[in-house]
Amino acid sequence: MGAGTMKSGGGGTRRRRRSGGGQPMSEINVTPFVDVMLVLLIIFMVAAPLLTAGVPIELPETAAAPLPQEQEEPLAVTVGADGAVFIGSTEVPRDDLITRLTAIAGERDGDRVFLRADGTVPYSDVMVVMGALNAGGFRNIGLVTDAGGPTLDNATGDEAQ
Repeated sequence: MGAGTMKSGGGGTRRRRRSGGGQPMSEINVTPFVDVMLVLLIIFMVAAPLLTAGVPIELPETAAAPLPQEQEEPLAVTVGADGAVFIGSTEVPRDDLITRLTAIAGERDGDRVFLRADGTVPYSDVMVVMGALNAGGFRNIGLVTDAGGPTLDNATGDEAQ
């Protein structure tokens, strides 16, 4: 990568062997390396926001404070506006939900799960999914909402803080 030979200058009267070559050049040209690294940096900067997987839903708003983060990424279960249930971003039939959750719970260290549900989904449908999560081995269930929603005193979450 940029290594080459340099001819020795000279013309002196000292004894030297002339073998046709010169001394190896000991400099490394880092310009191509920097160019490649900058291109990779731009690629990762553009691709990083696209790696957040999820199902697009309209979360209800609340004034509750966010939960503290843990070491292991919690499992995300989503109930879409049409009632479809997703584990991560994979749709799962409701009759197969407990079986899949039990298998996932056996592979994980923690029992934390985040339940996301569209605001238009009936409460009873959300409770059915919560029952399936409990039956599947997940006892630590957090309900995900958007911040800044109304409080009991009819103020928005931003004013109450």
